[in-house]
Amino acid sequence: MHLGTLFVRLQNERDASETIEALGDLRLFTEVASAAECFAESPGEYLAASVGQFASAAADEEWLALVAKMERADDPGRAAIAYILRWAMARDLADAPSSPNGCSCTT
Repeated sequence: MHLGTLFVRLQNERDASETIEALGDLRLFTEVASAAECFAESPGEYLAASVGQFASAAADEEWLALVAKMERADDPGRAAIAYILRWAMARDLADAPSSPNGCSCTT
């Protein structure tokens, strides 16, 4: 699957939900669920939003890091999703250490 196709697919919340559950990474899923809760989102909604944010806001160095992770991975799609989610969680934590609903957003 091409990166552009992956991005388009993951911007659909239903597809994103199915994908994040299928990753099989319980630790990452738990971290994403916690981050998503801070924004009153489901993990799938959080992944969908993260993909959109990465596509529009990631710096050139972050794109290069993403491509490098994908090139070294046995499963490039899985590597891309994990990288984007970790990027988004780090950015959200830096931008909003405490959300209006009282969530500390610490993952």
